[in-house]
Amino acid sequence: QVQLVESGGGLVQSGGSLRLSCAASGRTFSTLAVGWFRQAPGKEREFVAGLSTTGGSTRYADSVKGRFTISRDGAETTVYLQMDSLKPEDTAVYYCATRPTVVSTIPALYNTWGQGTQVAVSS
Repeated sequence: QVQLVESGGGLVQSGGSLRLSCAASGRTFSTLAVGWFRQAPGKEREFVAGLSTTGGSTRYADSVKGRFTISRDGAETTVYLQMDSLKPEDTAVYYCATRPTVVSTIPALYNTWGQGTQVAVSS
């Protein structure tokens, strides 16, 4: 069973950048798809970006396409979310999660979640 720990959140001005990390313990990401989700106060958890094991294909929400980049380290123990050109509407708690092989945009299909890291973007 993998355990996930997110880090890298913080407060940044609009237009700034942050890099979030999702570190795995217990096993590697080699056979797991990793998704990044976010949840703002009063809103449902939404898909942000995902990385499948199959060919390392990526998927992004339209709202972050061209601004966020998901990647994985060579040891397959950490997945990153590079967030550039941040906007106030990106403010949320960001979570990473895993499921077998292929990314899904549906939170209920992920079986392991981290504790989340807060991102706040000021205008």
